[in-house]
Amino acid sequence: MNYYPEGSLIHSDENQYYLRSEATLTEALRSQAILEARAVLCDSDHNLIIDLGCMTGIIPREEGALGIDSGKTRDIALISRVNKTVCFMVTGFEKSSTGKTTALLSRRRAQQACTDNYLSKLTCGDILAARVTHLEQFGCFVDIGCGIPSLIPIDSISISRISHPSDRFRQGQMIYAIVKSFTDDGRICLSHKELLGTWEENASNFQSGETVSGIIRSIENYGVFVELAPNLAGLAELKDGIKSGQFASVYIKSLIPEKMKIKLIIVDSFDEGEIDYHYNYYHTEGHMDYWRYSPESSSKVIESTF
Repeated sequence: MNYYPEGSLIHSDENQYYLRSEATLTEALRSQAILEARAVLCDSDHNLIIDLGCMTGIIPREEGALGIDSGKTRDIALISRVNKTVCFMVTGFEKSSTGKTTALLSRRRAQQACTDNYLSKLTCGDILAARVTHLEQFGCFVDIGCGIPSLIPIDSISISRISHPSDRFRQGQMIYAIVKSFTDDGRICLSHKELLGTWEENASNFQSGETVSGIIRSIENYGVFVELAPNLAGLAELKDGIKSGQFASVYIKSLIPEKMKIKLIIVDSFDEGEIDYHYNYYHTEGHMDYWRYSPESSSKVIESTF
């Protein structure tokens, strides 16, 4: 069984089949299939009410997520799922005095299966798919399977520095990440920059004499840093009237691999523009033991060891 971030299965043929009727939900119970549907309500006791289409389902509070009972996971993790897709396993059915059937569901069991059969087997350097769930000043939280969260710190998002993770990601976006470390309590910490290419890989897309688009990331007294790609920035000469966050057109004067420098001239800057969230990932699967960003000819070494 594969384990995916929540929202990956809801439109699949298998998921739609199991949600057809009580009989097919009973099949899912027997096979312990992980299903997905939308949470429509979190009641006053923090039970999640799920719209299964053929009937209503309920995820009792204690079955809402790993760690709810111990307090490791707060109730906000349940409240925030309303009007969103959640994963679950069917655990049974109950009938009311009026004969109405409600499916009993467990998101916690789905998360436990994901942890036991997938996440616990990951090692540092493994590459995985993730879905962005929310953005904070210090980093990006992602779902790495069945709603289980992980963090990409802001300084691990890209080589080119950003002021906020929203400069790079948007909520709900599917991305790739690499396992960076494990905390003492078993949480997985991620990185992202190693998948966006080395200096040479990124610089190969540009040539001296070209005028290209970029984003002004910071203005220093010695020049202006302009991002050409998430893992590539150049230094432009100071220019009046510019500010960080603006889009710009820049002329490439030269590329100097041994110094990891790109010399630029800002042609124009403007406030209107759209962030491109579609990245050219150089790695999307497998494992990485070592990554070196800097060229071999460079005396400055930027690297990651997993």
